[in-house]
Amino acid sequence: MKTPVKPDKPAPEKPSSVIDTSKMSPEERAALELAEASRVEAGPTGSFGESLFFGKPQFETMFPFPAQSVEDEDQGDAFLERLETFLKENVDADEIDRTGEIPVEVIEGLAKLGAFGIKIPRRYGGLGLSQTNYSRAAMLLGSYCGNLTALLSAHQSIGVPQPLLVFGTEEQKQKFLPRCAAGEISAFALTEPNVGSDPAKMETTAELDEPTGEYVLNGEKLWCTNGVKAGVIVVMARMAGSDPGRPNISAFLVEMDTPGVEVTHRCRFMGLKALYNGVVKFTDVRIPKENLILDEGRGLKVALTTLNTGRITLPAACVGMAKQCLDWSTEWASRRVQWGAPVGRHDAIAQKLAKMKADTFAIEAMVRYVSLLVDRDKKSDIRIEAAFAKMWGTERGWDIVNDTMQIRGGRGYETADSLKARGDNPVPVERFLRDSRINTIFEGSSEIMRLLIAREALDPHLKMGGPVLNSTLPFKERAKAALRSAWFYGRWYPMLWTPTLHGTYGIVPEFGKEARQVRALSKKLARKLFHSMLRHGPKLEKKQVLLGRYVEIGAELFAITASMAYAGHLIESGKADRDDLIETVKYFCKSSRGKVNNLFRDLRTNADAAGYRLAKKMVG
Repeated sequence: MKTPVKPDKPAPEKPSSVIDTSKMSPEERAALELAEASRVEAGPTGSFGESLFFGKPQFETMFPFPAQSVEDEDQGDAFLERLETFLKENVDADEIDRTGEIPVEVIEGLAKLGAFGIKIPRRYGGLGLSQTNYSRAAMLLGSYCGNLTALLSAHQSIGVPQPLLVFGTEEQKQKFLPRCAAGEISAFALTEPNVGSDPAKMETTAELDEPTGEYVLNGEKLWCTNGVKAGVIVVMARMAGSDPGRPNISAFLVEMDTPGVEVTHRCRFMGLKALYNGVVKFTDVRIPKENLILDEGRGLKVALTTLNTGRITLPAACVGMAKQCLDWSTEWASRRVQWGAPVGRHDAIAQKLAKMKADTFAIEAMVRYVSLLVDRDKKSDIRIEAAFAKMWGTERGWDIVNDTMQIRGGRGYETADSLKARGDNPVPVERFLRDSRINTIFEGSSEIMRLLIAREALDPHLKMGGPVLNSTLPFKERAKAALRSAWFYGRWYPMLWTPTLHGTYGIVPEFGKEARQVRALSKKLARKLFHSMLRHGPKLEKKQVLLGRYVEIGAELFAITASMAYAGHLIESGKADRDDLIETVKYFCKSSRGKVNNLFRDLRTNADAAGYRLAKKMVG
């Protein structure tokens, strides 16, 4: 029998060597070092998103678009047909919103359909469907009911199934996955009353009781989605006795009927009235050692890896919501007559409709691309692409539902119940608006996504040039890094000024100009980012709004490229009208380039410094 590892002697981790933390406060240093140690490293094939920031967009990774196999698509079609029928016949989304409860028969019906185990392999009782088909299911749910979307997403995307599929032992999979597939609800507990995106401050602790071989869990978790209904949850906890400056955080499977587990409050929100979100308290909760996921101190890796894939679900749901909003808006704009013409022919409304259509297509293109990457290779590096899709997709999704309310005017603001009571068409735009607002906050807010993407965009430069400026490293090591950097940048930087050429890569001929523009803008993005690094040095990480603009430029270029690639795939497969699709995508590319140009201008001409000074006086 092996001697249990003592919690006060965690396995040493290699410290970060690319970022100088010597001038940081202890709190800043702890947070940064913990985040760096938990970062998911790039996959073996690189990342299209990363290549955009480096001035070398890897079109070959996106053209031709990674197609879903016929067999996989047929399997998805069959499930989606059953799911759609069930939703239409058994679910009253307005009633769920009104009562704040999902009927038991609806949850049981979804379980019988297999909706709680869409990606769980068949050998564990699930449907064994692909990530792409899971995303398609999220699109369908997003077009119908946000509460059901949240229930199934929190259960499968970040709840027990996903962490176990990636990191679980065979024993853990056999014990828990069949239960999850059968409809036992699961959840994920990370956030605490005093901890949001800074896990270094985590207060929930786990301590190994060596005589029994059990972990003892104490603490409290906030906003645990599905926690009110869950049978088993994944809990992140700091190992008691680990270094307070850099705590070891572990992930545990916790059964909710374990003594000491208590749901102390069900949280209520502006939207998602039937969200089973709550505060969960742990008092001397004993957890079997076999319920540890991965290893001690590897919990953040579990969390971050899970979230990389889980983030795709939110923009997928936004696709379904956006398509429904587009249908409502187009129908209304065609029928509602003002000043002698349908409102859709007035320029102010026409521009909204065009933007809604193009943005909806772009979100779907991004979601499908990232989903297909996961299906093609489980080791694909999707960190930046998933974050792009989450950030850009949820923000554009909010714009679309907001514009839908504007187009429908008072009928958008009025509740579906009120519309129905007075004999009007009960279109639930008001419910969609309330439910969708959380999407830019859930599973990493837009602000956190910008910081995450910025860190990944800077990673090649930090690895190359960071050691040169890192005063904590020996002089000899810094000198070697300086020579390597000079050799690399002496070749790389001039390349950013060379004329833009490109291969065909299966790009639809009509998009040749747009592809060249993406290459040129990617080089400009890389140049400007490099200039900012030289100008601001280590202080660049504090320029969050500035970095955010670079991230937004990268997101627009990713959206343009994904749209062109997905359109080419649909045209080749005969699944769309060629002329309409080309017109839509070319409009989107032109509109997106306008945003990019404005963002480049704002890099140097902005009110950031004045705004920061004003805010500093406000908060002290």
